[in-house]
Amino acid sequence: MLTTHYLPGSPCWVDVSSPDPETSVSFYTGLFGWDAVSLGAEHRNYRFCQVGGRTVAGISPEAQARGGSAWLIYFQAPDADTIAKTIEQAGGTVLAAPFDIEGQGRMAAFADPAGAPFAVWQPGATKGLGLVTDAGSLGWVELYTPDPAGIRGFYQSVFGWRIEDLPMGDASYPVISPAEGDESSSAAGIAQLEAGDRPHWLPYFEVPDCDATVALGQRLGATVRAPAMTIEGVGRMAFLADPFGARFAVITSSV
Repeated sequence: MLTTHYLPGSPCWVDVSSPDPETSVSFYTGLFGWDAVSLGAEHRNYRFCQVGGRTVAGISPEAQARGGSAWLIYFQAPDADTIAKTIEQAGGTVLAAPFDIEGQGRMAAFADPAGAPFAVWQPGATKGLGLVTDAGSLGWVELYTPDPAGIRGFYQSVFGWRIEDLPMGDASYPVISPAEGDESSSAAGIAQLEAGDRPHWLPYFEVPDCDATVALGQRLGATVRAPAMTIEGVGRMAFLADPFGARFAVITSSV
């Protein structure tokens, strides 16, 4: 499961790019009960979204630079510059070369060989999210890719991930754990991309009541991409898009 003890290669941050951050703030604070704190003009009014004073996500005004509104998953990296070279050598694309964020850390953005964007975070003063797996916070991340088997080698060469195929109904589900973690440190999965869709990483946010959250989301302007469904042993989940099209999932975990 996700924790705030961020091992190299584990998801450690998530933010959404928005063409209208004020509208996005209203949507997400209304949906999840978040508080939003602006970092000021010197940080382009980037918002920290918080639950009980602990940061659970960010809202960025850089939608155009990212090619539109979307959620971006960050993975912990001890050295952003070194991992950028590794990613290029493995067949990935650099979308934003490593750069510093004024003592808070160092980041870079990439696309994997299939085109799914992701980022890395080299921690400074900001180690990562302050809360995960609780209501209103990140609970899981998932890669949607056209070739789930073929993409494994890329991420394993970059992050050293351990990937285990777990049974799920009549199929298996690849579950990712950081190299330095144990069987309890799984943090992500890999899923088959639907034909015609674009490869992407998807964040799941934990909520107390999946169906109630979906209904509230619709009232706030969300689009339901897949209605609430129950997966035995996992929980009840639904797939949404915010008013600007950024995709995310909500889940009420069964365990």
